[in-house]
Amino acid sequence: MAEGLTDLLDEGLAVVFCGINPGLRAAASGHHFEGRSNRFWRTLHEAGFTGRLLRPEDDHLLLDYRCGLTTMVERPTARADELSAAEFLAAAAALEQKIARYRPGCIAFLGKVAYSAIAGRTAVAWGRQPDTLQGSSVWVLPNPSGRNRAFTQGGLVEAYRALRLAAYPATSSAGAA
Repeated sequence: MAEGLTDLLDEGLAVVFCGINPGLRAAASGHHFEGRSNRFWRTLHEAGFTGRLLRPEDDHLLLDYRCGLTTMVERPTARADELSAAEFLAAAAALEQKIARYRPGCIAFLGKVAYSAIAGRTAVAWGRQPDTLQGSSVWVLPNPSGRNRAFTQGGLVEAYRALRLAAYPATSSAGAA
């Protein structure tokens, strides 16, 4: 069985992106958001988080842009709907501990399902949430998976750009790299 991915976290991050769980391809490669149809890296670049288009094997460079990566549930699956509600609830405490430890400015949940589990409610809006998580602003953004047909590339970029503008209010771009 494939193992989960290593978190990319550090102190002083503006944003931590929290995926639902690793896909099988990402877990096998050891790199976040690996997959032919995954739009995460393109979306980050087009939304202004990175100065160049990063590839999954460059995922560690995201820290240079003051962004980190983690997942809600560590167990890899082919599809997120293979996870149980109990797995989300069991993972919530560990995620909260990570956020308390690193204290990013924002945590961005990529998809509603993970945040719904932590918040304990099913009705969750897109964008900035009224709550905080361990002092970090909470955002819910569309999942960049190619399986998510509800959002075009332009819609993803628009949603992620709103976070970037909030997370880096004094600059027009995210990182110094």
